Amino acid sequence: MRPNCLFLALFLFAFLLAVGAVSIHHSCHPSGDPQPDKINNPVMKDIAEFAISEINKQSQKKLVFQKVVSRRHRKHLEGRIYRLFIEVRDESLPTSPIMNYKVYVYEICWKNFRKLKFFYQIN
Repeated sequence: MRPNCLFLALFLFAFLLAVGAVSIHHSCHPSGDPQPDKINNPVMKDIAEFAISEINKQSQKKLVFQKVVSRRHRKHLEGRIYRLFIEVRDESLPTSPIMNYKVYVYEICWKNFRKLKFFYQIN
């Protein structure tokens, strides 16, 4: 009877571990985008705001996210590369027009890793 209890305990542990791994992977938006039909969804907004915060750390500007104009993503190694065209306003200037930027962000969501690859003005 004792080997059966050990087997049952190991089975339950493996099952709970597998369920936990699936739920963690699901929270990483495995398709890359939980709302592929919407340009301005929370995932794209979060990635754009991450890119803007990284640039604000490196520069004297105070860029503020306005909206995502277009987007693409593709698998790359362990993660994804997001290419966004975004509208941004520079609040460090008194009368800043809305400016367009091209942004590339590499993300490995299951490792909680993001890196800004490119961020440059296109207008």
